[in-house]
Amino acid sequence: MGWFSKSKKSIDDNDEVLLQRYRDTGDLHVLGALFDAHAEMVYYVCMRYLKDSERSKDAVMQIFEELIHKVNKQKIQKFGSWLYVLSRNHCLMQLRSEKNKQQISIDEFVEFPLSLHPEGEAEEKERQLSDLERCLERLPEKQKRSVDLFYLNEKCYKEITEITGYSMKEVKSYIQNGKRNLKLCMEASDGKR
Repeated sequence: MGWFSKSKKSIDDNDEVLLQRYRDTGDLHVLGALFDAHAEMVYYVCMRYLKDSERSKDAVMQIFEELIHKVNKQKIQKFGSWLYVLSRNHCLMQLRSEKNKQQISIDEFVEFPLSLHPEGEAEEKERQLSDLERCLERLPEKQKRSVDLFYLNEKCYKEITEITGYSMKEVKSYIQNGKRNLKLCMEASDGKR
């Protein structure tokens, strides 16, 4: 444990020096040296998500290319931790785009019958969105959280289970019931007008 603590501190210190040097000079060799110290971790993160050696190697190269653009735009406290999150997000985005799953927008499950008068459409849509926000707030907490993560934050079931700690079965149930309750609430709001 003692070795790990010392080595971790020296890695963090070295990261800071290299990061600052890259920001000052824009020298890609410096960024390469900084990345190399963490390349193995990046590869294992990619393997964990992509489960394929060749795809993981490609992802490591893509992540390095992302660094060139992102390092100067973001405040980085600990480079290793920041790079871990960047790598994980890169893999999740890749998996999401591959699934090519159609995102279901809230518009699709809560019908927004727009008025026949084009000049009133924007006003009508605005009113319906306000109703939707109000109805979303009325959902039981677990349904609201699940619906929000699934539809508004575009998370998949697995990600929602990891974020919330709910089981897969619970997540599916909360989303299904939340969607039904939202629809009923929206219909009731519409009926009051």
